[in-house]
Amino acid sequence: MTDLGFERPLYILPFDHRGSFQSGLFGWKGALSQEQTERVAASKAIIYDGLLAAVAGGVPKERAGLLVDEQFGAVILRDARARGFLTAAPAEKSGQHEFDFEYGDDYARHIEAFSPTFCKVLVRYNPEGDAAMNHRQAARLRHLSEYLHRTGRKFMFELLVPAEQAELEELHGDTGAYDRSRRPRHMVDAIHELQDAGVEPDVWKIEGLDRAEDCAAVVAAARRGGREGVGCIVLGRGEDEAKVDSWLSTAAGVPGFIGFAVGRTTFWDALVGWRDGRTTREAAVAEVARRYTRWCGLFAERAERR
Repeated sequence: MTDLGFERPLYILPFDHRGSFQSGLFGWKGALSQEQTERVAASKAIIYDGLLAAVAGGVPKERAGLLVDEQFGAVILRDARARGFLTAAPAEKSGQHEFDFEYGDDYARHIEAFSPTFCKVLVRYNPEGDAAMNHRQAARLRHLSEYLHRTGRKFMFELLVPAEQAELEELHGDTGAYDRSRRPRHMVDAIHELQDAGVEPDVWKIEGLDRAEDCAAVVAAARRGGREGVGCIVLGRGEDEAKVDSWLSTAAGVPGFIGFAVGRTTFWDALVGWRDGRTTREAAVAEVARRYTRWCGLFAERAERR
């Protein structure tokens, strides 16, 4: 595991969402027409231009990265790579409860075609959940992990730990109580189980945590057993700016958290305004740049103080 990990600052702008763009942003169901596909791609180009504007405005380029899908962002992936940005592309089918590959057994060819810095997966994995499903997911993820490390590629793992229905019932439906009292422990257990199954991410993309000690426990799990170079980044989960501020401030104070991946909180309002004709494309780009720049400054300032 000598080459495992990634320790440089990593400020990701993720917009690899597919289902939520089609149905959530535009209200479209089923197969898209060429015109609809181009409209989604145009919305993602706004986000990309926001990243470029942020870097032009002073965000360090070597820290700036993006996560975008092949379906709507192939042009962006190629352009960002040519410009020397950190890039990430998803391998998972969008909107699935159980992890599976977007392109089935052909996943390697798609990764090689774009050669992103990171191959990313989004996985819902609760150690208290469906054991058979967890086992199936881990087996698929081990194949991907082994392929990536064999070919010298980096692996980014977005771990979501949703509450089981029985847990929510015990907590009287209080999702905040679950986030505080159950999810941090489940995250550590999930990381251990996946590592033991042969899944070896270089970067863990983690739901926000309210307590620094919980962040430190996640880092300890990610780096156990000779995995000292593995990094963690915190995601925004579509929360409001105040909550994202809090999560980033907490994580940035903990060694081992190297950055963030905040998507919808950065771009959603700007895209809705553009979609509805209430704001210009230029204003939407500027708003994406403003919010992303804010996260970068906040994380860097807090990390420097630790």
